[in-house]
Amino acid sequence: MPFRWSARATQTVSAAAMSALLMTSAMKHFREPRFFEQVVPDYLCRETPSAGGESPEGREAPTPDGGKRPLAVMSREEWIAVSGLLEAGAAVGLLIPVTRRATATAVTAMFTVFLAGHVDALRRAYGHAGSPAQRKVHTVRLPLQLPLVLWAWSLRKPGPRR
Repeated sequence: MPFRWSARATQTVSAAAMSALLMTSAMKHFREPRFFEQVVPDYLCRETPSAGGESPEGREAPTPDGGKRPLAVMSREEWIAVSGLLEAGAAVGLLIPVTRRATATAVTAMFTVFLAGHVDALRRAYGHAGSPAQRKVHTVRLPLQLPLVLWAWSLRKPGPRR
């Protein structure tokens, strides 16, 4: 009797693969948070980065025109930690068949929201302070988001029962 892949088995393997990817990324958020610093948009961060790249904690960040940043509710480090926790939770949720559809919808939304950070990082990489290495990294990273969004969306469909 040869082994045949069912749609349900394919979806389970796909969910496990995305779960592994998300858990690996979540762990990297805590082991190497600097890797994610450039994809957190400045307008989300409470502090204004100083010339040395360090950020004073807890200070309200003015915009270049002197206004306030209404979306700046956490520091860059806090955004990185929260997104790592969200990815870890999503990794677990994708492995549980009962929560897979809701988790896949949330992961699709998360990857879609992450697009803003990748676009902002690409914009800054091509700005006056950007380096050739940053341009290369962010030029590659941005288009990778689309397959991730589509992959997460595909996990919403339950496989047919046999």
